[in-house]
Amino acid sequence: MKLLLTSAGVTNPSIHDALLDLLGRPIGDSTALCIPTAQYGHPMVDPAMTWRFISGTSDLAMCGLGWKSVGVLELTALPSIGQERWVPWVREADALLVAGGDAGYLSHWMRQSGLADLLPSLHDTVWVGLSAGSMVLTPRVGSAFVQWESPAGDEALGVVDFSICPHVNGEGRPGNTMAEAQVWAAGLPNPGYVIDDETAITVVDGSVDVVSEGRWALLDAAS
Repeated sequence: MKLLLTSAGVTNPSIHDALLDLLGRPIGDSTALCIPTAQYGHPMVDPAMTWRFISGTSDLAMCGLGWKSVGVLELTALPSIGQERWVPWVREADALLVAGGDAGYLSHWMRQSGLADLLPSLHDTVWVGLSAGSMVLTPRVGSAFVQWESPAGDEALGVVDFSICPHVNGEGRPGNTMAEAQVWAAGLPNPGYVIDDETAITVVDGSVDVVSEGRWALLDAAS
């Protein structure tokens, strides 16, 4: 897969351009499936917020970017309908738009649904993660971000070898502080990217790049 791991969606021209590069075509010529599942695992998310994400009317720029088409892939439904139905939907999509919420809940349902097992075969698909939708692909999310008590604790899918602390937007702004991020990083066995809402990380064929019009840092507790 090609990964665009964001804190708050496609928030600026640099992240928008990175998305276009990963797609290899205009957004208006690309199809997407949105995955809202993580939202149901977070106590601060209500049904209205989920609808705004799906409908593209949220302040978080994901589903409302002008896609050729957008469908909804709810992971909790997939085990009951059979892979012969939903796997073709995923394979035909150009992008998966993955909402924020609780990364542990999302990780659990990615495993239960079978989507986690499918990821290695999706070579040309672009994964566009937002907050927990980005964190779910990391080895560990860190205990500070655990809201739903996952059987796996704070372990996620380990598609990449670094963790992500999103929404580090500075003192006096909504989100996390750098001091909190440093405590988070100290509890990890692997490096962690600290990113604000104007920053994203791209991963293509194992090559990691940071796209930012804001602030970010790479912290390694072992160094």
